[in-house]
Amino acid sequence: MTSVPAVTAFGTEQVRRGRYAIMAVFTVHGAVTGSFATRVPWIQDHASVSAGELGLALAFPAIGASLAMPLAGRVSHRFGARTALRALLALWTLALILPALAPNLFTLCAALFVYGASAGMSDVAMNALGVEVENRLDRSIMSGLHGMWSVGALIGSTAGTVAAHIGADARLHHTAAALVLTVLGLIACQGVLDLRSRPDEEPPPRFTLPPKSALVIGAVGFCAVFAEGASLDWSAVYLKEHLGSSAGVAAASTTAFALTMAIARLAGDRVVDRFGAVPTVRVSGVLATVGGLLVVLAPNTALALCGFGLLGLGVAVTVPLAFAAAGRSGDDPSRAIAGVATITYTSGLIAPSAIGSLAEATSLLVSFGLVTALAFGLVLGAGVLRGSDRKVTEGGVAQPTATGTPTGG
Repeated sequence: MTSVPAVTAFGTEQVRRGRYAIMAVFTVHGAVTGSFATRVPWIQDHASVSAGELGLALAFPAIGASLAMPLAGRVSHRFGARTALRALLALWTLALILPALAPNLFTLCAALFVYGASAGMSDVAMNALGVEVENRLDRSIMSGLHGMWSVGALIGSTAGTVAAHIGADARLHHTAAALVLTVLGLIACQGVLDLRSRPDEEPPPRFTLPPKSALVIGAVGFCAVFAEGASLDWSAVYLKEHLGSSAGVAAASTTAFALTMAIARLAGDRVVDRFGAVPTVRVSGVLATVGGLLVVLAPNTALALCGFGLLGLGVAVTVPLAFAAAGRSGDDPSRAIAGVATITYTSGLIAPSAIGSLAEATSLLVSFGLVTALAFGLVLGAGVLRGSDRKVTEGGVAQPTATGTPTGG
């Protein structure tokens, strides 16, 4: 039986410093993803793999993440949250080097497996710490944290675009980026809350099925991430093939989606604090559903672009709130967060291929009809995210989750 840690208060300044530190951690984590994504064509050429083989290799990050994420709680239990995050984030930033070194399909799959495993473990650790900071601030910050991840991804992808434009070798680019991001990550981790398990607390199991609460919460996250993945990967194709848009205008759909999603995440915490998690997600689901309907029914490109923008606005805050709800859903938040993360990673993996398969069997119009239906699922399932709202004691202090006893900054 996992014992619930006693409440040990942090000072206001420590919690504030912990918030800015975890924001920086999310930004570094996102920058790794952005750096990698821009050099995939170079990596494909270097490994001499076909498009189909590349698709196979790109499944391995999700496989590695899904298998490794349950281990994050055990690492945090053994070494403490700060030390664990420091090590796991450094493992993730340094793993950026591996894919560009792969000379063939086998080594590329192995490199991407390690890349995904380190991404998943650091993802669980940083989200668990984000929930802890949110509890102690007694205000929503998870949406903003994920917004900072998007900012980091934008920074990484911008740098990667420049590197690709000047013809830089991805091995040199990723090595330089990895070293810089590792240093920045280690500096950021100095300020995160140092949570430690009680001496009598049993370590979490190495591998275990996620709790039922995580499955229900994860189902809502699945809907949001599926709509996100489908829109990011297929919006430009949809506009070009279904509405006859030019390549430049079609590409703008991806920008519209990503931009509205980033803006919504950065502004989402204020909305959640004012109206609560459940009403926010229900309204967001309505916006996403309207956006999906606009995409499906639009007779011209302009309306379809508005639809993709509304989709991005509608799905933005759901995943951060799903992580927050998972972190408060029981005595083992790391296990619950890992369960939700596994489900959302899986959704992101299958969405692009599922949309493509359905489009081949029917049409892209039908595919985005499915996206619209899943967006409506946010309206129906918003109630399970009620745990995203902070639980406050009679004295006005937010209750901590059970990741460990804080020891001070």
